Amino acid sequence: MSSVSRRRFLHAALAGGAASHTAVHAAEAGQFTEPERGIPLAEDADVIVCGAGPAGVAAAITAARAGASVRLFEWRGCLGGIWTAGLLGYFLDFDKPGFARELREKLDARGARADSTSASRFCYDPEALKLLLEELCLEAGVKFQYHTKVSAAFREGRRLTTIVTESKSGRQAWRAPVFIDTTGDGDLGYQAGCAFEIGMAEDCPCQPMSLNALLMVRDVEQLREFVRFGRRLPGENTDTEKKQRIKEVLVGSGNFPSYAGPTMWHVRGNLVFAMMNHEYGIKPWDAAEVTAATVSARAEMNRMVAGLRALGGPWEGIQIVATAEQIGVRDGRRIRGRYTVLQDDLAQGIRHDDAVARVTFGIDVHALSADDNKKHAIMPKPIKAKPYDIPLRALIARDVDGLMMAGRCISGDFIAHSSYRVTGNAVAMGEAAGVTAALAAQSKRPPHEVGWAEVEAKLKALGQRS
Repeated sequence: MSSVSRRRFLHAALAGGAASHTAVHAAEAGQFTEPERGIPLAEDADVIVCGAGPAGVAAAITAARAGASVRLFEWRGCLGGIWTAGLLGYFLDFDKPGFARELREKLDARGARADSTSASRFCYDPEALKLLLEELCLEAGVKFQYHTKVSAAFREGRRLTTIVTESKSGRQAWRAPVFIDTTGDGDLGYQAGCAFEIGMAEDCPCQPMSLNALLMVRDVEQLREFVRFGRRLPGENTDTEKKQRIKEVLVGSGNFPSYAGPTMWHVRGNLVFAMMNHEYGIKPWDAAEVTAATVSARAEMNRMVAGLRALGGPWEGIQIVATAEQIGVRDGRRIRGRYTVLQDDLAQGIRHDDAVARVTFGIDVHALSADDNKKHAIMPKPIKAKPYDIPLRALIARDVDGLMMAGRCISGDFIAHSSYRVTGNAVAMGEAAGVTAALAAQSKRPPHEVGWAEVEAKLKALGQRS
């Protein structure tokens, strides 16, 4: 090594050592102060949507169709969120007009919907859906960016003006007149300083998480007594009985499932979706807890499938094709809005003049602990729910102007959330949020000043209301 190279090496080593010493000293004090620095700022969108799950893609596409310039950020590598990266497997409460109907028709045209006889609930091909959603975003002119997570939000007074994202491109700042939080867990609303609720109480007795999987079987027809098909044959056992049969077989193989209502749905050919596990008491904002839950759930899914395979017979050759990229979160932050959907709304079957969706799905609280799971997979219902409306006001942040929510992070209580969180309602909320945001941005108003009559008229003009 030359003397010059040696000097450069020593200088770099000493500089690195000094930096390390400073970092260690700061860590010992319990915090690290990040040096101030400038980051690139873009201001080229009317509406910014954070999270490209069912609510996010519906919001972004509808806002773009309404004439707004739209940016959509997603931290995974595909659109669709829980549908695709999460391998949800089943659409629920999907018998709705507008974008929901459009998706049904387009999936049918591709042969990607397992049961075209039901508009409300059906299985689907997740890869076909990924492609379809990308095509729809491109056609609408939505600028979407993968592997990008919102990491900070900044306000001027009450108004949200800027977000910061983290990605392979580093930190980037983005300004827009209106933002929509479709992160599922209310990440943007939290970062913007909104009040929120979580679980049943402040310390989060939350619904469990589930890691779903795609399975390949040797002959799905030989498993008809276990697998849900779109059409039930004469004399075929019910869906409830199929769950019980799967549970009995799993227990017989030495694996009592952490979700006592294990379910398999037929996708196409010999491909099936499986939901067979629960992870209890996980805080969805704690990355370490979610990581541990994911590892535990993936291990359990593999143990259960291996146990089934060892039984032979119709289970011979069953294997996991893929586990979900993300564990399915049922319960995240519920950002406080200008209206809160309550359990009493379900009991009364409440109606609103500014209804963005009519919810027909019932109360669905999964067992809250492993002990509960041994008694019942789904908790007893506290009331009998009637079809009810979600008003636009529940999608507009109370504490911050220029911010909307759609999907499971809207304003509601624990019981109401367990009903409206399914994806048919997320899509309807996304449509309404997208149109409202577009109208607000184009007219230089905050969303809470846009009247429902304007939103409804625009939805009808776009063919989103029958």
